[in-house]
Amino acid sequence: MTNSDPNEQDAHHTHQRGPKDGLTEPEPRSATQTLASMLESPDHLQHIDDTDDIVSEADAEFHRLCWPVIIPAMAIVIAVVVWGLVSPLTFSDFASDTLAVVVNNFGWAFALFGTVFVAFIVILAATKFGHIKLGRDNEAPEFSTVSWIAMMFAAGMGIGLMFYGTSEPLGHYRAGVPGHEEQEVGTAFATTLFHWTLHPWAVYAIVGLGIAYSTFRVGRKQLLSSAFTPLIGVKGAEGVLGKIIDILAIIATVFGTAASLGIGAVQISAGLDKTGLIPDASDNTILMIVLVLTLAFVISAMSGVGKGIQYISNVNMILAGLLAVFVFILGPTVHILNMIPTAAGNYLLEFFEMAARTADSANGTAGDWLAGWTIFYWAWWISWSPFVGMFLARISRGRTIREFVIGVIAVPTAVSVVWFCIFGGTAIHLEQIDESIYGDGDAKRQLFDLLYTLPGGSIAAFLAMLLLATFFITSADSASTVMGSMSQNGRLEANRFVTAGWGIGTAAIGLTLLMSGGEDVLSNLQNVTIIVASPFLLVIFLLMFAIVKDLRNDQLYLDHKAQREFAMNLAREARIHAEHQKREAKKAAKAAKSPKVKASSRSAKKETGR
Repeated sequence: MTNSDPNEQDAHHTHQRGPKDGLTEPEPRSATQTLASMLESPDHLQHIDDTDDIVSEADAEFHRLCWPVIIPAMAIVIAVVVWGLVSPLTFSDFASDTLAVVVNNFGWAFALFGTVFVAFIVILAATKFGHIKLGRDNEAPEFSTVSWIAMMFAAGMGIGLMFYGTSEPLGHYRAGVPGHEEQEVGTAFATTLFHWTLHPWAVYAIVGLGIAYSTFRVGRKQLLSSAFTPLIGVKGAEGVLGKIIDILAIIATVFGTAASLGIGAVQISAGLDKTGLIPDASDNTILMIVLVLTLAFVISAMSGVGKGIQYISNVNMILAGLLAVFVFILGPTVHILNMIPTAAGNYLLEFFEMAARTADSANGTAGDWLAGWTIFYWAWWISWSPFVGMFLARISRGRTIREFVIGVIAVPTAVSVVWFCIFGGTAIHLEQIDESIYGDGDAKRQLFDLLYTLPGGSIAAFLAMLLLATFFITSADSASTVMGSMSQNGRLEANRFVTAGWGIGTAAIGLTLLMSGGEDVLSNLQNVTIIVASPFLLVIFLLMFAIVKDLRNDQLYLDHKAQREFAMNLAREARIHAEHQKREAKKAAKAAKSPKVKASSRSAKKETGR
C-alpha cells in the first residue's frame, strides 16, 4: 500500500505520543491551527509525492516451488484419475450419492450466499472504497480496455455460453421452472439470465478484487491465502491454514476447468457429427479432441499471459461477434430484438423470487431441478472463481475498484443478455413456428441444429467449432497459468513447465470425468463440480470480511476519512468564530448606546472643542 508523507499525516491527525516515547504529550491542535501551521511552512508540501513504489513479493524474480501445496493437490488429482479409470461405476455412484447430501443439506447456502455476493460487490463499488486503485495511485492500466474485456470474458464463461446459449432458454421454455408453467418466454429468459449474469460475475469479482488489492496495492504474494492476511495474520496466511486455502483453490480450479473442457469437447464432437466430418463420433474422437486442444493450450500458456492469452482472447471476441451477427441478421431479427427488453425486464421482475428458490419451493418439488440448474451453476462459478479471480486480478492492475467492478459485472452481463436473446430467442422462435430443434433433448447438438436452419449454416457450424476450440484453449490456458502461479508462492510469471504440468493434469481430470460418466456424461461433470466447489463457498464468504478489513486500512480511504473530519472541524470552528464575532459586535453596539459611553463621548467632544 502506498505510504503517506509523515508531515501530511500530521496535517490530518493530531499525533500523540505516549509516555514511553520519552516525549511530553503535545496539546491537541484545532483544525484552524493545523491549517495555519501548514500555511506558515508550506515548503515540505510543494512537491509532495506519497506514491512510493510498492514492493511486491509477487514481482520477485525467483520463487521456489511450494511443495506443501503442490503435493497434496497433485495427490488428490492423481487419486481421482486412478479411481475414475479403474472403477468408473463406483466413482460415478459416489459422485451421485455425495451430490444428494450436498444439495439436501447445503443447497440453502448456495442460494443465500449467491445473492449476498452480488449485494456485497455492488455496494462496495458504490462507496468511498471505489476510488482506490489496484496498484499505485498514479499507475495506469496494464492492458487496453478492449483487450481487458476480451480476456476476462473469454476466460470467464466462453465455453458455457456456447453450450447453453441455445439450449437453456429453450429447455426452460419447454419444461418450465418450479412454480411456473411451460412455454413462459419471460420466465425462461429470466431464469437463464439469473444463472449467467450478476451472480457468477459477482463471485469472480470478489475473488479477483481480494487478490488484486492484496497483490498490487499492499504488495503481498499473488495468492488467495495472502488476501486473508487481515483475518488470519501473516503467520496464518503463510502457515498451515494458508496452505489449505491454496490447496482448495487449486483443486477447485482443476475440477471446475475440467468440467468446462469436458463440455467443450462433447460439443465439438457433436459439431463434427453434424457437419459430417466425423459421423457418430466415439469416445476415441473425444479423446483426440482433448489431446489436440491440450497441446494447443500448453503452447499458448508457455508463451506467457501477455502474449498467448491476449491474442487468442481477441480472436475469440471477433469470432463470437461474427457468429452472433450471423444468427442475428439471418435469423428472426425482429423477434430477437423483442426478446431483449422481455428478457431484461422479466429478469428484474422475478429476481427475488429466483433468489429465494430452495428445495422446499414449489411444494417441495424444486430440489432436483435446483441440483441440475441453479446449484450446479453456483458451484461451477465458485469452482472457477480461484482461477478466473486470479486471472482477473492479473490483468486488472492499475484500475480503480469501481472501474474493476463495473467492467467485471456490467459488461459481461450486457453481452450475455444479447447473446442469449440471439441464440435462445431464435431457438424459441423456431419452437413457436413448429420448426423445433429440440430433438431428443441432447443439448450439445442444439447449437449446430439451429445454425443449419439458416442459409450458410454449414459454414457457421465450422466457425462455431473453431470458436469452441479457442474458448477451450483460453480457459485451460488461463487456469493452468494461475495454478502455476499458486504453485510458486504467487509468482506473477510462473515457470512455464509448471504451468504446462497443471494444464496436462486438468486435461486428465476432464478425460476421466468424461470416460467415467457413461451415457450421462454431463450429469457426472455436474455432480463432481458441485461436490468439489462446496468447501470453497465458505472461503469466498470469509473473503468478503478480509477485503473490507483491508480496505478500511487503505491510506487513500483514511485520507478521505480525515478530510471529512478536518472539513467538519474547520466548518465548526468557522461557525463558532462567526458567532463569537456577532456577539462581540452586539456587545460593542450595546456599549455604544449606554449613558456612560455617551457622557464620555460628549466630554471628549468638549475637550476637542477647547
